Amino acid sequence: MPDNKDPMIPDGEVNPIDTDYQVGQDNIVVNVGPFGLDIHNRVFAISALSIIAFVVLTIAFQKDVEPVFSSLRNWLTTNLDWFFISAANIFVVVCIALVLSPLGKVRLGGTEAKPDYSYLGWFSMLFAAGMGIGLMFFGVSEPLSHFSSSFGGISMENGVRTDWAPLGAAGGDAEAAKRLGMAATIYHWALHPWAIYAIMALGLGLFSFNKGLPLTLRSVFYPVLGERVWGWPGHIIDLLAVLATLFGLATSLGYGASQAASGLNYLFDIPKGTSTQIILVIGITAIALFSVVAGLDAGVKKLSEINMMLAVALLAFVIIVGPTLVILTGFIDNLVAYIQYLPALSNPVAREDANFASGWSAFYWAWWISWSPFVGMFIARVSRGRSVREFIISVLLVPSIACVFWMSVFGGTAIEQYVTDGYRAVADAELPLQLFTMLDVLPLAAFTSFIAIILVIVFFVTSSDSGSLVIDVIAAGGKVDSPTPQRVFWCTFEGLVAISLILGGGLVALQAMAVSTGLPFTIVLLIATISMLKGLMSEPRS
Repeated sequence: MPDNKDPMIPDGEVNPIDTDYQVGQDNIVVNVGPFGLDIHNRVFAISALSIIAFVVLTIAFQKDVEPVFSSLRNWLTTNLDWFFISAANIFVVVCIALVLSPLGKVRLGGTEAKPDYSYLGWFSMLFAAGMGIGLMFFGVSEPLSHFSSSFGGISMENGVRTDWAPLGAAGGDAEAAKRLGMAATIYHWALHPWAIYAIMALGLGLFSFNKGLPLTLRSVFYPVLGERVWGWPGHIIDLLAVLATLFGLATSLGYGASQAASGLNYLFDIPKGTSTQIILVIGITAIALFSVVAGLDAGVKKLSEINMMLAVALLAFVIIVGPTLVILTGFIDNLVAYIQYLPALSNPVAREDANFASGWSAFYWAWWISWSPFVGMFIARVSRGRSVREFIISVLLVPSIACVFWMSVFGGTAIEQYVTDGYRAVADAELPLQLFTMLDVLPLAAFTSFIAIILVIVFFVTSSDSGSLVIDVIAAGGKVDSPTPQRVFWCTFEGLVAISLILGGGLVALQAMAVSTGLPFTIVLLIATISMLKGLMSEPRS
């Protein structure tokens, strides 16, 4: 049977288990191979061979696979947007219900468990692993895109889309367009994605810390599948988790490489093409390997805290030297606009803005769901000792407000530059370049742009690092202290998958694979929600 003692549980403190859930665990076979690998034979072998085959075939036929990726993404988001939007709504409702119900008193790790990390360390790791690259990439570009389309089709060039028109055009009213654009942006970065992460993390933490099961996705399904979780139904769940995590990570790494390459081109005139992006992926993956070897506390935690300080410093700088009053008043107004437009934005049927629902929302929810095994397991590992109510409020509300503030600062500044100063370059720039274009008209532009590049790179490193740790836990049958060589294997192949997708179609290919793996995992997560609720009902409440 796998060793379920998490190294994050202090010595002398018992990890309480529910013995009703222990029968059958010996069927999870974890073998030590000739190279010191500690693996689950079926999950590791099938997922590893699938990833290797994907990388080889995509690189070998890169010209042929690009139209396939494009068609796949378009079909899934256009035909199944209602499904992704409905599923995301369900996760939000469940989270709110848990906060208000007596089940919120259940504590991860048992009634006497104490938190392993301070709030500062906890939030730092959560942000760096959860949304760091996305916030850097979309902090300026998404508010600008929605503002421009709802403003009535301002001319956009160089890859910036103009056909989304969330909820219909605002009729040329710049202030109305700003409120609508910010509300549409916040919809993708506030309650819904964090509810997805919270549901997955809560299920993993509950069944690992309270039920004594391995820290892997199959464990969450024990109340639904019973002993079958140790057989092929469980193998398939873990296989889907590995593939969803890896392709979700690859999408983020591709965005990060694209933005870092654009920033280097903007500052140092370094070519920003595919070759530069591939070199960046290789270099940053190499850095991530050193962090993987260092471990969670010495690697991810320290990098996350450093990056958090840099991000806060950049945020404060833009507030101080930018349109300060507009930013601060806009934050409240943006929250009000988000609440005002939330029912229409989250409506899964009879949409007036089909392009927005399928082109943005469906992709985002599939992307976040494909990330949920990675971020969920990572959050679960660092959340022992929190009550369900404290956990959900912290994971759902605090990061949501922080994301709203981030978008209000960066997106609000860029829109103000466009509307008040007539700075068209910020809207006309390519998506990966818009952050640097916005910083260009502020003081110390070269320095702050360089800091932004560092932020993207370190967020890249922490995502790759923590992602490889999570994938390895799943592929090792739930072991949290598996040998370093296999973590190195997964970290390396995260980079290779990102490279193959960059070669096979760039951002379109990255988005296609995120949506493709997100679809089956949406079904998995919906079933996991039912199972998690059943597990919570059997727990004592502190």
